[in-house]
Amino acid sequence: MNTARIIVLVIALGAGGVAAYLASGYDNKPAPVLPVAEKLPTVEVLVAKNDIQLGQAVKPEDLQWQLWPAATTSSAFIRRDNRPEAQIQIAGSIARVPLMQGEPIREQKLVRADGSGFMAAILPSGMRAVSTEISAETAAGGFILPNDRVDIMLTRRLKNPDGAAGNDLILSEAILTNIRVLAIDQAPKEKDGQNAVVGRTVTLELKPDQVAALSAARQGGTLTLALRSIVDANSVDSTPEDQASKRSGGVNVIRYGVQARQLTSQK
Repeated sequence: MNTARIIVLVIALGAGGVAAYLASGYDNKPAPVLPVAEKLPTVEVLVAKNDIQLGQAVKPEDLQWQLWPAATTSSAFIRRDNRPEAQIQIAGSIARVPLMQGEPIREQKLVRADGSGFMAAILPSGMRAVSTEISAETAAGGFILPNDRVDIMLTRRLKNPDGAAGNDLILSEAILTNIRVLAIDQAPKEKDGQNAVVGRTVTLELKPDQVAALSAARQGGTLTLALRSIVDANSVDSTPEDQASKRSGGVNVIRYGVQARQLTSQK
């Protein structure tokens, strides 16, 4: 074997040894150990297993227990360690508002019907449900839906005291403001995402003194519902007493198509 071949063989053997040495990872440092994340404490909270609609009677299969971070658990949530039988206890309650899948159950959003009808069950304490006739012309073209807020306007026609024909006085005034609509006809919620409902009756949520005001106004002229914006639906309006005082102070009068403010004496 000549010298050149011996040199090539030695070089090949050396290169192979170096490659084997590098492949063995002898110089590689061990991978750093990642710190184990601390496990957050959790509790089991009762949630809606699927969507629960307004007025729906809740069944045990509509509910389930779900792990929830203990630090973000509200005192209003129903916890399994406090009420292990809550699924059975709540069964039969009626949803006062829609509940979404996975939403924690709060008893403030449920009500026990105890044999009463749906409307009586969801009506807040101290309030009354009163219905009145409507049409597309008196209900914002059908764009008023359940849970909207409206102002109720009364329009009256008074005979001209001078006796001249065609010169009657038309008076309009807001008798109630910021009133919640409970239902249109017998539908207490929207159906299939519709944005307009042309109904024949509307059911309103009123206080007892407002019921009397509405009943009297219904006999005295035409009622019109004015839809309020969502932005000011939660604004604080004047009390029924303040509204009555304003009504006694004046009304809108339309004569010959021109609106004016007519003051009336206070007794």
